Amino acid sequence: MLRWLTAGESHGPSLISLLDGVPAGIELTSAELKAALARRRLGHGRGSRQKFEQDVLTVHGGLRHGLTLGSPLAIEIANSEWPKWEKVMSADPVPREDLLIDAGTGDEREIARNRPLARPRPGHADLSGMLKYGFDEARPVLERASARETAARVVAGRVAAALLEQAAGIRLVSHTLQVGSVRVPDDAALPAPGDVEGLDADPLRCFHRETSAAMVAEVDAAKSAGDTLGGVVEVLAYGAPVGLGSHTQWDRRLDGRLAQAIMSIQAMKGVEIGDGFATAGRRGSAAHDEILTMDGQDGQDGRDSAPFPRVTNRAGGLEGGITNGQVIRVRGALKPISTVPRALRTVDVSTGEQTTANHQRSDTCAVAPAAVIAEAVVALTLADALLEKTGGDSVAEIRAHLEKTHALQSALTGRRPDRAP
Repeated sequence: MLRWLTAGESHGPSLISLLDGVPAGIELTSAELKAALARRRLGHGRGSRQKFEQDVLTVHGGLRHGLTLGSPLAIEIANSEWPKWEKVMSADPVPREDLLIDAGTGDEREIARNRPLARPRPGHADLSGMLKYGFDEARPVLERASARETAARVVAGRVAAALLEQAAGIRLVSHTLQVGSVRVPDDAALPAPGDVEGLDADPLRCFHRETSAAMVAEVDAAKSAGDTLGGVVEVLAYGAPVGLGSHTQWDRRLDGRLAQAIMSIQAMKGVEIGDGFATAGRRGSAAHDEILTMDGQDGQDGRDSAPFPRVTNRAGGLEGGITNGQVIRVRGALKPISTVPRALRTVDVSTGEQTTANHQRSDTCAVAPAAVIAEAVVALTLADALLEKTGGDSVAEIRAHLEKTHALQSALTGRRPDRAP
């Protein structure tokens, strides 16, 4: 079982990522974790915060000489802007007069960060969190609700992705399907693991060049209008073996676990497995993935690991809550960012008067990094399912268990065990 937690606030001294149940023997370096964080900062439409707020990463336990130890893995991501927030976010009480001093710049705007945030933003956790916990301002809520927390998830996801690839040959790809009203054509090709470098270089992680250009124009138009955009991202998992997840209980169904993981990401408002909503409008004869004999020639492109080929992959690699050997496809719908420059109407909770919402530095569009974050939580979910299926305290032991499972499946289907993890 892979367990993971994050801790820390957006403007606090650091974020913490803690993973327990990580097998021994995963090849991993701090440079790879830093590279994962750098991918999260990419994307057209990102705000100025990405330029000056650097991620300072330190591994505090669970990794030695480039190999995981089997012990809990503890990773800290320090906030390079902490000196500006040390008084505002101090763990200990601070004299009121200290909050009226700038952070050493002589800029009056620095004092503004110390003032109570009494104007909650529509669409954010501000107001609901204030009412739930009894706060008279939004700062104690928005600091943890902020998507900055996802930096800790991304490094955890990089650990999980390394486990998936090294133990089971599973490789993940994330890309953008839609930004605002601009969407990739339905018949566009899917990116494969070999396309990741090109996706990282694209301004919006879009695999369709013409659509990417249109997406960039859409983001620029929204920024000029003082508005924000959402979109749809997709995560693909290649090489997942048959049998991850289970149909036996609601909380063991892998499609449900993946859906929960995607929906846990800040600003996600919808999730889809495979063709999802499109399939809901089809007749049954056109909704399901027909199964062919092993010598069938009209199946997919062979990038799945099913013992029998399929004509299509509308189910997104999952049937009955169990992986069926095809490429796993999970989509998430991201709402537009809640911090809207043109300022939406709200209430000043300190006076009860109508006003406009607080506006802090923010992005115009965060769909490209959302794809990277979605990739991370899918990796964590699949890694947990893999360990649930195989057991094992080390990468070598997991591989051995998978080989036995594959041999058994091959014997049941009459297929030669010609695929090793």
